[in-house]
Amino acid sequence: MGERLNDDAVNTGLDELPGWSLVNEKLHREFKFGNFVEAFGFMTSAAIESEKMDHHPEWFNVYSKVVVDLTTHSAGGITELDFDLARKMNDLAKSAI
Repeated sequence: MGERLNDDAVNTGLDELPGWSLVNEKLHREFKFGNFVEAFGFMTSAAIESEKMDHHPEWFNVYSKVVVDLTTHSAGGITELDFDLARKMNDLAKSAI
């Protein structure tokens, strides 16, 4: 699970994580793809990685947009696990386009 990160650690992590921001105390990003198939392909790849990590996103998809929020519920906030998954999602999004 990991321990909840303090505000300084979260802000430092966000500085090193392109495209992500803090919204409602969660890591947040909106991914935009060329079409629904690309968006769904990204979600499928992210789901497989998430399952391997035993860490699952809050997400929403409409056509070519995927909105993701990450937090570790069991820790009561953002942990390094959320940053790990966010980095993995950024890598997957690059290969999906």
